[in-house]
Amino acid sequence: MNSHGTPGCNSAPERRWRRAVLWLAATLTSLSLTPALADQAACKSVDWPLWQTYATRFVQNDGRMLESSVEANHSTSEGQSYGMLFALIGNDRERFDALWKWTAANMAGADVSNRLPGWLWGQGKDGKWQLQDANSASDSDLWITYSLLEAARLWQRPDYREDALRLLKNIETQLVVSLPGLGKMVLPGPEGFTQPDHLWRLNPSYLPLPLLRRLAKEAPTGPWKEIAENTVKMVSASSPKGYVADWIGYRATAPKAGLFVVDPVRGELGSYDAIRVYLWAGMTPKSDPLAAPLLAHLDGMSNSTESTGIPPEKVQVICGALEGQGPFGYSAALIPYFQAKGQPWLAEQQQRRAETALNAELAKADGERAEPLYYNAMLSLFALGWAEKRYQFRDDGTLKLTWETSCARAVTR
Repeated sequence: MNSHGTPGCNSAPERRWRRAVLWLAATLTSLSLTPALADQAACKSVDWPLWQTYATRFVQNDGRMLESSVEANHSTSEGQSYGMLFALIGNDRERFDALWKWTAANMAGADVSNRLPGWLWGQGKDGKWQLQDANSASDSDLWITYSLLEAARLWQRPDYREDALRLLKNIETQLVVSLPGLGKMVLPGPEGFTQPDHLWRLNPSYLPLPLLRRLAKEAPTGPWKEIAENTVKMVSASSPKGYVADWIGYRATAPKAGLFVVDPVRGELGSYDAIRVYLWAGMTPKSDPLAAPLLAHLDGMSNSTESTGIPPEKVQVICGALEGQGPFGYSAALIPYFQAKGQPWLAEQQQRRAETALNAELAKADGERAEPLYYNAMLSLFALGWAEKRYQFRDDGTLKLTWETSCARAVTR
């Protein structure tokens, strides 16, 4: 009590009143800040255990992906490109940047304005660590360009877009050709795929439709819409039994005419490359006008897998002869394909097989596996990530990602 008989500042009623005011203020502040803080946390977090587990074991701190080649101590541009895509899907910014910087420095000679990444890097017989094959692989070139474009869009990194446009220019200059009677197409690499007898060797698994749609969005006056249409023509013309080959030939029959033929090197075999064609077809949005025509020519894999429960390892695509059982990566790759074909029970069956085998392989120490995990793991990352809706492709080829909305809210708050 003070001298006037009124409560002092330290009285119990006064303290209770002040505590109530402070509690209310804290509550209101918490309510106003919690969504933003949660969004920022979601934006920064990486919630993809499969990618994190694989990358922790097989992506070095400097950005080189290990075991992406059957050659010991070698790495491939394919592995680097897939790693970049998965890092983007997982919002794994530091690892994405490391993967790209290592690729540009070591596979493209730090000169992406003039060079495409060589496909094979590692320790040579002379003991030196360097590029072992400077010929590029166009699927990797396209995926790297795609990932850089999408990273620039999603992470507001204009430097990535500048690098992507440099690569895209090199791709159009060095890899895009005009085939008689067909039009624009992408060669698998700059060297070795144009034969002297008016024949070109092509790889259908190098040309996913969503990727081509994204390049067409970026360069609408470029060849990419035509290349997408010609990719479907290639598959439809060379898949009489509903199976697609690893490699397909195209022969000029006149100055303005030609036709698809059996590849002179690999023949009519459809196997470890071709399985990706079914994967890409399954992930293509149904609203894409080329999605249905492409799937319509790929019934063979659906029919054979439905009858045996396991996809065939090898197919002779002209006669339809089947051989062996595909590894679990095949089963993973077919998950989106079966969903697109309206066969969810087959998708579930193959997903169970893939997940069981993948978990068993991941449980092994690195030296215990009979073969590198890379091939099956990459197909599993593509397919399981899609099945879990961590990413989807939009009609224009851009990625729809689980973290994209939360990151956008965090940036704008």
